[in-house]
Amino acid sequence: MTTATNHEAAIDALAAHPTSRGVNLVEHSRTKPVLLVFLRHFGCTFCREAARDVADNRAAIEGVADIAFVHMGSATQAGSFFSKYGLADAHHVSDPDRDLYRAFELHRGNLAQLFGPNVWIRGFRAGIVNGHWVGKLVGDGFQMPGIFRIEDGRVAAAHRHASAADRPDYAAFAAAPAHRAR
Repeated sequence: MTTATNHEAAIDALAAHPTSRGVNLVEHSRTKPVLLVFLRHFGCTFCREAARDVADNRAAIEGVADIAFVHMGSATQAGSFFSKYGLADAHHVSDPDRDLYRAFELHRGNLAQLFGPNVWIRGFRAGIVNGHWVGKLVGDGFQMPGIFRIEDGRVAAAHRHASAADRPDYAAFAAAPAHRAR
């Protein structure tokens, strides 16, 4: 569970990392909420699935929040990755040292979270059946993802994945009533 103090540290860290478009997401959240999506590495099947899910639900999400991604790749790698999903114009923050991941309390996964039976089953479906495949590792392959809604300069909602295979409903998360995240 994240404490209010940790959220303050997370917000401070986010404010210090402008997006690829030079936007301070904390200040931006004072005019419109931000759906902040922390991705695993770009080669991850589930990272690719997440990008597709966000792209497929973009209109619904952007009706209530702007979209921003945090990733561990370079700006060039990110441009190529997001272009494949029609998200080249989305805000993104390159965090190869994982400072934001730590600030938002997104930990490195354990073996069960990354390689448990449910991960293999979902990975087969997402990778083979749905065509998201596996690509080149870019970043820390053990890093866990998460999503946050930033509103009025604070963390309004948080979801930290229990396993790499979690598949949140991004549109529903973005539209859910604000509550003080713990």
